[in-house]
Amino acid sequence: MEKLDAAPGTTITFNDVLCVATEAGLMIGAPTVAGASVTAEVVAQNRGDKVLIFKKRRRQNSRRKNGHRQHQTVLKIATITAA
Repeated sequence: MEKLDAAPGTTITFNDVLCVATEAGLMIGAPTVAGASVTAEVVAQNRGDKVLIFKKRRRQNSRRKNGHRQHQTVLKIATITAA
């Protein structure tokens, strides 16, 4: 997930849930499911794999190589509740 402002070991609750599957069936929100929430624990704050950007202009001997690593938050889903 994209970087969140939370220290490793803390618990985060997401209230904007788009879809929840239960024994009764699938509930799809319009746009979100009312009363549903997801609780997750922050495992780590790190950076993703490097994405290489290579730009080249034909027949002009012009080449540029660049890289990017996106900051991300690793989460462990604890509970999913549906109302």
